[in-house]
Amino acid sequence: MGIAVSATALISVAALGGVANATPGVGVAGTVLWQRTIGGKDYVYREITVQPGGSTGWHHHDGTLYALVARGTLTHSAAKGCATDGVYAAGSVFTEPSGADNVHIGRNLGSTPVVLDVLYVDPAGAPLSQDEPNPGCDFE
Repeated sequence: MGIAVSATALISVAALGGVANATPGVGVAGTVLWQRTIGGKDYVYREITVQPGGSTGWHHHDGTLYALVARGTLTHSAAKGCATDGVYAAGSVFTEPSGADNVHIGRNLGSTPVVLDVLYVDPAGAPLSQDEPNPGCDFE
């Protein structure tokens, strides 16, 4: 297969809806740089920018996500306990595991854009992420 992931890890989730609504990202843009399907898996490499005050919205992934923080600082929080589970500065890498039991959000609490280089390894045909409602946290 020979796919090398130099320094790639995750993007996370933040949002705008209430507990009953899905929470789409705010101030987030992404560009697919390349995409391949090999052996029943989609490999999608994307650059994602989260503007200051923005977030990815609450979500989960059907596959594993690997991310490198190229610029800025990303604050990552898990739905379980509404706790910050990582603060990732430029040069940091992280992974987001698959599954609906791994709902999370990525937020830019800083004053400069966060730029992430992300590799998604998903089942073929799966969406890059699936929106989830705010789990009752006092932030989005």
